[in-house]
Amino acid sequence: MAGSVIQVDDNEVRDQLPEDLDRGFVGVYKFPDNKRRRVTGLMYLIVALAIGIWSVSVSGEPVLVNAGLIAGCVALGLFGLYSLAAGRGFGLDENEALVAANRAVGFPVGHASAQLGWRGVLSRPTWKMLVYSAEDPPAHRGLVLVDAVDGTIVEYYVEENPEEWTQSSEVGGASETNLDA
Repeated sequence: MAGSVIQVDDNEVRDQLPEDLDRGFVGVYKFPDNKRRRVTGLMYLIVALAIGIWSVSVSGEPVLVNAGLIAGCVALGLFGLYSLAAGRGFGLDENEALVAANRAVGFPVGHASAQLGWRGVLSRPTWKMLVYSAEDPPAHRGLVLVDAVDGTIVEYYVEENPEEWTQSSEVGGASETNLDA
């Protein structure tokens, strides 16, 4: 029927991950270290050097060796050097970044979320911390960028929490807070 509205009972709606996507992961997630870039950078350099030396040492004028191959080796070598330079290891993990963010915002942190990002030309790793104050409901929230190499605060923004929080009834034996914004 065109233009009809289907009524769905809220008790029938379930928000859950499909079984084929659910890994059943329980525990602390370990972010992969940025130093892995050094391995691929070294591999790029070795391949560029090996093919470059081979192409220069080939006598005569073979069909597959030309200026384009040399230019490709140079480009691959430059990207390998970039990968080595961008492969800095972390100086602090997300828990240490949360401590630094807690000091920067000036209020006790309750709920928080960490995301790893990169900034700048050399892809410097940076923790993006979204923090809420420890009150119930949270009175303040903030966004803090923490350098993942040396732990310095890159930037931060703090404001009063504009969201309207309400307490819901007991669900499944545990009290649950809903966001109504």
